[in-house]
Amino acid sequence: MSALGQKWLCQLATLGPLGHLRPAPGTIGSLVALGSGYLIASTGLGALVAAILCVAVLGIFAADSYQRSTGKKDASEVIIDEVAGQWIPLVIIPLEIYWYIAAFILFRLFDISKIGPVGTTEKLSGGVGVMADDLVAGILAALVLWIAATAMEFLI
Repeated sequence: MSALGQKWLCQLATLGPLGHLRPAPGTIGSLVALGSGYLIASTGLGALVAAILCVAVLGIFAADSYQRSTGKKDASEVIIDEVAGQWIPLVIIPLEIYWYIAAFILFRLFDISKIGPVGTTEKLSGGVGVMADDLVAGILAALVLWIAATAMEFLI
């Protein structure tokens, strides 16, 4: 790969300067994902699903490139994984602030705690491992939100 391509992938991995902000770059990445996810979701569910797939695939290459360039495994400044993972629960919730807050809290809880399958997938090598734990955290957050929504409908 060319030096320019490598640099571009590294910038994508950190979302430019955002991944280098302190403290809590992962939380910053998740907040950016909420805003951008809302804008994408407001154009249609298909657009958000397509964006998740694109960012997940590009994120694997970007995170792998960053890891090879810096020698850091799952560096905290790599936040492209937060974007893909945070977008997943947005697929099943309404475009309402309370649901978005719940999706944010649940995603961060699963991502930070590395509960069960989240921690297991993080052990995968390279860019796949960097992306996989956040994708699983997003799926778990979506599952909890779906259960909550189902329970609320049942209770009403």
